[in-house]
Amino acid sequence: MRVLQLVTTERSFFREQVSALEARGIDCTTVSVPGRGNERNPADFARFYARVLRAVRNDEFDLVHANYGLTVPFALAQPTRPVVATLWGSDVMSDIDWLVGLTERTAPRCDAVIAPSERLSRAYPGEDVVVPFGVDTERFRPIDRATARERVGWDDDEAVVLFPYRTDRPEKNYELAETVVDRVDADVDLRTLTGAPHEEMPYYYNASDAVLLTSRYESGPMVVKEAAACNVPVVATDVGFVPEVLSDVENSAVCADADELVAGLEAVLASDGRSDAREAVRDELSLDLMGEAIERVYDDVLTQKIHV
Repeated sequence: MRVLQLVTTERSFFREQVSALEARGIDCTTVSVPGRGNERNPADFARFYARVLRAVRNDEFDLVHANYGLTVPFALAQPTRPVVATLWGSDVMSDIDWLVGLTERTAPRCDAVIAPSERLSRAYPGEDVVVPFGVDTERFRPIDRATARERVGWDDDEAVVLFPYRTDRPEKNYELAETVVDRVDADVDLRTLTGAPHEEMPYYYNASDAVLLTSRYESGPMVVKEAAACNVPVVATDVGFVPEVLSDVENSAVCADADELVAGLEAVLASDGRSDAREAVRDELSLDLMGEAIERVYDDVLTQKIHV
């Protein structure tokens, strides 16, 4: 099977999706939107569309997989191949009204739609198949804390809570994270992290006593699954697929408000222990199961068993 993958930005979880599919013998070719994030302009998307048409014209693809709602119109605009769409979250669950509207108008025209979580599936008004994003559990694994701290250059004798985002992203709500840590009855250092190479992230997670997420809304976030695969405690607001990952996990907490975040973080720090998330949510983390499920969607589309 040959699949043309369309994507705005090749995020780490997208690359792992492609790797999981290729491990199953599916030949994937990726076409990305040129430019960077908010710096892109209409000319970049015009070039993207030209690349899509050129790829479809020159190669014998079995189907086109549009990853993220913004790529769906370009996938549909090539008239010769079936289209599968994967929603990423902000294309359905955000305050970007034009993007949500675009996704809701175009995604139902695809032959199948994949949602990475039950919450996102409920938010999307059309039909979909839930396939959780997987995590590379060979990379994201438990590592001795002292070893991890030596790797990232942190002192051994301090309690560290990791906020793994930029502080200027409004949806991540760093102000709440500061408030929570200030209220915790413990001497703890709140550290932020941006721009670290993806392959180094397991060391930062394992070097932390806890990961704190205070987002106002999320489609994921993948950091919850990555930290869970490392058995690092996570204290988080009830957003995205956080409850799907953490609800049955020991020494982590899904919280409704600041008071619960404070209590959850104090409990985790007092335990000075690990979570059991890696085993508790093994299926949620599996790249193999993700690849198998997406391949089933492809097969169903190609045999005309799915008509969304």
